[in-house]
Amino acid sequence: MNVELTRPVSRLESSKATITALNSTALYVLAYLLAYGVHQLATAAMAHRLGIPLTVHVSHIQFLISNQQWWRIAVVAVYGAGPLLCLLLALTFGALFWFRGRGRKGRLKLLYFWLALHFFNLVVGGLIAGCFTHKGFWYVPRWLFISGGQTLPIVLAVVGGLVAVAVGYLSAVAFLQSHDSRTMMLYKNRGQLIFSGLLVPWLGGSAFLALLKLPDLTRHEGLLFLTMGLLVLPLSVASRNELFEETVPYPQKTVVASGFVLLTLLLALLWRLALSTGINWL
Repeated sequence: MNVELTRPVSRLESSKATITALNSTALYVLAYLLAYGVHQLATAAMAHRLGIPLTVHVSHIQFLISNQQWWRIAVVAVYGAGPLLCLLLALTFGALFWFRGRGRKGRLKLLYFWLALHFFNLVVGGLIAGCFTHKGFWYVPRWLFISGGQTLPIVLAVVGGLVAVAVGYLSAVAFLQSHDSRTMMLYKNRGQLIFSGLLVPWLGGSAFLALLKLPDLTRHEGLLFLTMGLLVLPLSVASRNELFEETVPYPQKTVVASGFVLLTLLLALLWRLALSTGINWL
């Protein structure tokens, strides 16, 4: 059964769709900044513990040692610390959403939802992007199993991509339960909810983040925005076919989440100002 994205909508539906898009995009960006920050902090902390000097930039970490100075354990530990922590946090926020968030009103559950997806994408998407850039998490299987050559990381990336598609497709009900609006939850408005609650945050939020990282945006980071589509696109397809349209008994009104919007803008500004010239960790 298909839901038309171009179905004529009322003024009320259009207003709620616009607010949903704004709130969802703000939470998408906020979740990314938090998840990416945790990933970078874990990576930098492990390198510092091993005595590797570094500089943290807006879109990458610059290690201040030559390629010849790296050793196998350091490569695996430094490039594996962030993804390992992200995987644990993806499971944590997924469980937090499922067992504590989805049955309650408010927008915190939507933040949990996006945090789980972003943390998961930093693991799987990082491996996929690394196969093209030979950066980041790609180093871990490459150096952990040297005898496997470059074939093993590619195989793991393909498997990870398939897992991401499956996770996205199976997350349809979770996505629908992350919203409170009774109007947007109606099946006849499913196309509007998918567009404003999934596609706009992914595309608009990624564009905002890319601009935030310029001119330091790396190809690896750009690919991470694309690999998020392995979660979002199957999720969109599954949501179109999902008949579920219930919400919490006393849902929160659909108004602009000004607190979250301001927090996102403030964090993005601080991120840019703090890292624009790089932070040395020697």
